[in-house]
Amino acid sequence: MVSVTALMDNKPTEHKALIAEHGLSLHVCYGKYRLLFDCGSGPNPIHNAHRLGIDLRDLDAVIISHSHYDHAAGFRDLTESGLGSRDLYIGPNFFEAKYAKNGVRYTNLACGFEPAFLEEHGITPHEVNGLQELVPGVWLISGFPRIHSFETIPERFVRRTDNGFVTDDFGDEVCVALEIDGGLAVLVGCSHPGILNMMTQVSHLLKKPIRAVFGGTHLVEADDDRIRETVRSLREMGLEILGLSHCSGDAADCAICADPDIQGCHLGTGDCIFFD
Repeated sequence: MVSVTALMDNKPTEHKALIAEHGLSLHVCYGKYRLLFDCGSGPNPIHNAHRLGIDLRDLDAVIISHSHYDHAAGFRDLTESGLGSRDLYIGPNFFEAKYAKNGVRYTNLACGFEPAFLEEHGITPHEVNGLQELVPGVWLISGFPRIHSFETIPERFVRRTDNGFVTDDFGDEVCVALEIDGGLAVLVGCSHPGILNMMTQVSHLLKKPIRAVFGGTHLVEADDDRIRETVRSLREMGLEILGLSHCSGDAADCAICADPDIQGCHLGTGDCIFFD
């Protein structure tokens, strides 16, 4: 049995005891292997897990898709609560400071912890470069070539380096691929490198059809043409199920629900997906 449960998403669901806020956190059971993909922005995913009866003690792994606060900052709360895993999987240059630039103003979007925090709490960071298998049927992927030119990153996202501020190419972005029925279910955080760029690379590396995608696709700022092209291309890759979350946007939600060839939904706080 494979299950994916949204411990955090922007949107609430019928479970009114749960807290919804801007961010993403997905709890995954792959047989007996348990992982947390993204941690939200604070302690509320822990609250939601408690209300859902999900045990966050002694997870096998924690993976953070990228270091923006709404995916990563909750890791501090998780760790300081004595929960999570001793193994943290992150992408390259995860700890470079990230900002949103608006004129002369910079807003800090960083994860809120440093390598010293990991060392203090006995946590081992593992840098994901390319393709990495966690256990049979579960892979992490980073490093996404820019193939689809229309998948652009907003210029306001920047990183602070030793040489000053540079455009953020989100080289730290990581996704999770789960083997299901001879195909793949892929979990994405924000898909800043472009959801099609990411899925093209996943398909290339694992040589399996992508049957399902869950998480944030960052289509919230995309126009209708880009959304239609994205859905069409994903369908050509073999996509059957698309569960949008977080930064995907209402227009993408509507486009998926209107497509008769894809089973679409918004994966809100407390929603679950199951595969045999």
